[in-house]
Amino acid sequence: MSAPKRVERPLSPFMIGPYYRPQMTSISSIMVRITGIATLGTVFLIVAWLISAVTSPAAFACVNGILTSIVGDVLMTLAAWAIWYHALGRLRHVIWDLGYFIEVKANEIMGWSMFIGATILTIITVLVV
Repeated sequence: MSAPKRVERPLSPFMIGPYYRPQMTSISSIMVRITGIATLGTVFLIVAWLISAVTSPAAFACVNGILTSIVGDVLMTLAAWAIWYHALGRLRHVIWDLGYFIEVKANEIMGWSMFIGATILTIITVLVV
């Protein structure tokens, strides 16, 4: 009896290029994970700011100077975008858990809506705060 013929297939969908074309559904899912990690980094910055406030005036002046500089403003704006995007991603999962918008086309629309929605909400947040 002969051995079965093995078919050469890619081992992972993350082999972007000739084997796998990125789709909005996969990109938005990956972005939810990345923004979750970025949000954790933001929490560390805010905790460092709070700890420096109770430690000494010099430490607070240093950390506060960084966070209120242009670099800090950019970091906090990106952090706001990450938080909004992550929140919209969680909302998307709640909608899926309820059994709505499970079709591929609806998922693509929701993925684009998350990017656009996070950007609009970030602009509103920056203007209000």
